Amino acid sequence: MTPDSTEGGEPGEDVDEEFASEAAEWAAKALEGVDGEAPTTLSGIPVEPLYTPASLGPVTTGEAARYRRSLGFPGAPPYTRGITPAMYRERLWVMGQYSGYSSPKETNRRIRKLLEDGQRGFSIALDLPTQNGLDSDHPLSRGEVGRVGAPLDTLRDMEDLLEGIPLDQVRQIRTTANAIGPIATAMFIAAAEKHGYSPADFRVMLQNDPLKEYIARGTFVFPPRRALEFAVDVIEYCARNLPHWEPIEFCGYHVRESGATAIQELAFAIANATEYIDATVRRGVAIDDFAHSLYMFLGAHIDIFEETAKFRAARRLWATMMRERYGAQRDESLRLNLFAYTIGSALTAHVPLANTVRVAYEALSAALGGVQTLATSSYDEAIGVPSDEAAELSLLTQQVLAYETGVARTADPMGGGYYVEALTDRIEADVLRYGEQIADRGGAVEALESGWLGAELGSAAYEQQLAVDRGERVIVGVNRFARPESARDLRPALKVPDVEAEQVARLREIRADRDGPAVRRTLDALARAARAGENTLPAVLDAIRAYATVGEISRELIGIWGEYGRHGAAAH
Repeated sequence: MTPDSTEGGEPGEDVDEEFASEAAEWAAKALEGVDGEAPTTLSGIPVEPLYTPASLGPVTTGEAARYRRSLGFPGAPPYTRGITPAMYRERLWVMGQYSGYSSPKETNRRIRKLLEDGQRGFSIALDLPTQNGLDSDHPLSRGEVGRVGAPLDTLRDMEDLLEGIPLDQVRQIRTTANAIGPIATAMFIAAAEKHGYSPADFRVMLQNDPLKEYIARGTFVFPPRRALEFAVDVIEYCARNLPHWEPIEFCGYHVRESGATAIQELAFAIANATEYIDATVRRGVAIDDFAHSLYMFLGAHIDIFEETAKFRAARRLWATMMRERYGAQRDESLRLNLFAYTIGSALTAHVPLANTVRVAYEALSAALGGVQTLATSSYDEAIGVPSDEAAELSLLTQQVLAYETGVARTADPMGGGYYVEALTDRIEADVLRYGEQIADRGGAVEALESGWLGAELGSAAYEQQLAVDRGERVIVGVNRFARPESARDLRPALKVPDVEAEQVARLREIRADRDGPAVRRTLDALARAARAGENTLPAVLDAIRAYATVGEISRELIGIWGEYGRHGAAAH
């Protein structure tokens, strides 16, 4: 190192003479595997694959040291700037939509239309009975069948839902199953086999995070600790049999939708993640055998810079946790995969055109933050199931963002910005402090069972609503800039057909046609596996193949593990 007196450095400061060449090497890595001519701005200015402090001139030793420690190059620890050298220049994020509507066959129609329009990933929304482990003919299902997603009672429904979809050409399939995550996993495997595909031919991302359900969404079946182990059955099974599947999303998204701050969202997601990972490791699965397949699911809210910083901080926190807490050795284990969904609770039924703008800005924050998968809300979600027009517009929003705005031309375009870097550091520090509070209460499960997590979330939601009511937080069209004369308040654009009677009749027909004794044998085998503390997924898969229903499988497990919520906190 020698004192620098050239333009770009202050007299007497040491210059890191190796930094520029190191940055050039990483820029070259970003170009590996990237086809086509180098992109330019609309005015013809060439865009480099990577920008660093060296892009502005000589870099001092202090600046270089901080950069390596806190930012790193895209594709290098601590992955603040992204998990691959080229990021979107090499491969765009997976564009997906939340697609579940009315019946399995109608959901299939919508998914196929979105795939024809260029979408390469889709998420299957399930109706509330299915998510709660209930069959469509259960008394508690009345009036809810097919309302907010598709009913999946048996393997036949999943067969219809996937009919004609080229599974081997789809980059990602997702589902909202949490309490019934292993049952949904078995349905995907068995239905794919029916359609001539091996599970090795495609990739499924399973939400499979029941812990957040108890404080954020409410679709739970079993007591929390049993639910956790049921979810871990999927992680263990995939690690040993389907390592390219993504067996769980650690969800901060629904916590954020329920009123949490960005800090709480990320802290809750990480705290829950450690519970699942610890339980998987206790089963003898090495961290490097499954960490690469894990995803974190976060919301993309309207505060662009805070959200961008949040995604960047999440990657840095994950890399540190994997290395220091779990001793992960593989680079793939340190790279956090991020799935983002634009925040639906930010949408309003008033001035619906403003929702299209909100979704576009939220999607921008996710892209600037370097997520791997993105789903965008529809402008009419404030009142019901999105219309075909709204779903198409949501996909167009992502396509315009990816191909027209220039956001994908270089890795981490916000990197080095004073505001974003300061926010990234602040969010990282605040999440660590909040995580310590959860750890002091025994971890996520104990903090959940004690009621502390729920109280924290309720308090945050209350404070945020107060800010809206007082006008401290502006919601355009609601508490400021209202348009009473020209307000085009949202009305349901899509009438959801009443499919309950048809679904119930179909379910009865399947029960009558299937091999009843075979179903009973598979359910008995499932009960034995659950009592013995074995991984239940192989037994669940056998039951699904025999056309056992979601409700029958859930009831079998409730009889052993107990039930949470519907008849008291935890009852048999």
